[in-house]
Amino acid sequence: MQLHTVLEAGFPWLTTIILLSVVGALLLWLVKPLRSVARPLALGVSLLVAAVFLIALVTEFDLANASAIQVAENYSWIPQIGVSLAWGINGMGAVMIAMSVFLVPVVILASWNELDDDRVAGYFAWVLALEAIIIGLFAARDLFLFYVLFELMILPIFFMIGRYGKGAQRGKAAMKFLIYSLLGGLIMLVGVIAVYAYGPGGSGGFILDNLALGLQMPPSAQVWIFLAFFIAFAIKAPMWPVHTWLPDATEEAPAGTSTLLVGILDKMGTFGMIAICLPLFPEASRFAAPIIIGLALVSIIWGALMAIASNDLMRLVAYTSVSHFGFMVIGIFSGSSIALAGAILYMVAHGVGTAGLFLIVGFLGQRGGSHCISRYGGWQRVTPVIAGTFLICGLATIALPGLSGFLPEFMVLMGTFEVASWAALVGVVGVVLAALYILLPYQRVFTGPKPSEHAADLNGREKTVMGALIAAMLVLGFFPALALDAINPVAESYATYLAADSVIAEGSTK
Repeated sequence: MQLHTVLEAGFPWLTTIILLSVVGALLLWLVKPLRSVARPLALGVSLLVAAVFLIALVTEFDLANASAIQVAENYSWIPQIGVSLAWGINGMGAVMIAMSVFLVPVVILASWNELDDDRVAGYFAWVLALEAIIIGLFAARDLFLFYVLFELMILPIFFMIGRYGKGAQRGKAAMKFLIYSLLGGLIMLVGVIAVYAYGPGGSGGFILDNLALGLQMPPSAQVWIFLAFFIAFAIKAPMWPVHTWLPDATEEAPAGTSTLLVGILDKMGTFGMIAICLPLFPEASRFAAPIIIGLALVSIIWGALMAIASNDLMRLVAYTSVSHFGFMVIGIFSGSSIALAGAILYMVAHGVGTAGLFLIVGFLGQRGGSHCISRYGGWQRVTPVIAGTFLICGLATIALPGLSGFLPEFMVLMGTFEVASWAALVGVVGVVLAALYILLPYQRVFTGPKPSEHAADLNGREKTVMGALIAAMLVLGFFPALALDAINPVAESYATYLAADSVIAEGSTK
């Protein structure tokens, strides 16, 4: 096992941006006069967070040493059991937080008029609170801290679905999300306790690098503890067969909530597989890799088929994400550094592309009063900008060259093909099905005779939202090196835990 270099920051950048989001949320909750300016206040705080994080990257992050933990901070929290408030990011953490602080103001702007004045302050307060948790999770270097935040993020999403959702079944969907998430968290808690029992203990006993060096456990125990973490991450990801909470949640939630849930929060599953499962349980990861790859392939095909069969556009986008997460998981457990780099880039590309789909479907639903595909037909003739942006976002998610989804999917398949061609070939079937689950709904919703009703096309605010997302898709499509320069060293580092280039092939011959 290896120990990553830790580069301390002179200024507490990560603590600062977390506190900015927390303070913004508290102001909206507690200071009643500010609720009348909830929209500009929430947007301003989210833009400030993004700006401060950008300054931190420019001034503190060394791209040439992207595999190291940088912008690091460490404060004692519960010294009796060695728990620390330890923050720090490598290249993967940097790009994930960058994606998050980009998407949060986009969601706030998209949700500007989705709720009435009496409720918007509370909703945006939850959004800012969620942003703080997101940043903390991607930056957490202490396993206990990661677990606390992993559980804490359930609370904002529960209320953002149950209280602010649009559908009649929003309470049921929120409760289903809560049950699945709590179950995964409780299983993970067993793993956290077991890790502490086998770990080095003492000061910094939960620091991930210390655990990677100091865990002493028999192989059988490692497999069971790995499973405790993997189940929690698979639920969050989501993977088949523990994905069923996701379509219900996205169908009932506001479009902005679905964007944050699928675009960012679900990445905690794949992020945890990379940052926790691989370094802490390398032998168990190698042992389980063939089975996990098999489940990921089922996720790819099942998610695609269910998306094709869906009549609700929100459920459709949710099922496409089940399929996309299958590609990410293949890349993570393939043992190929190329595929792992593709999986990390896929997390970013999927966040941007899926955000575009959820938000444009939300804008369409506001005009048509429904997300049901059968409700529409010929809407390209009355809302050509909505039709065009839906098509662009859809093409990005199905990996059209020049858009954000192409290179990461290609890297995952190419890297996996070098290790196990059979797995890559099954994955290609998912690529073919992806064209169907995007183009068929586009045909049904937007082509055909002109509808009798009149509907307004995107306004200036909505065009700004979609323009920002499409610009991000184009940047990731034409200039992927902006992210890959930070991702590649991390992928090469973590791929060593799986004895690169042999995991699936070896497992398939046992």
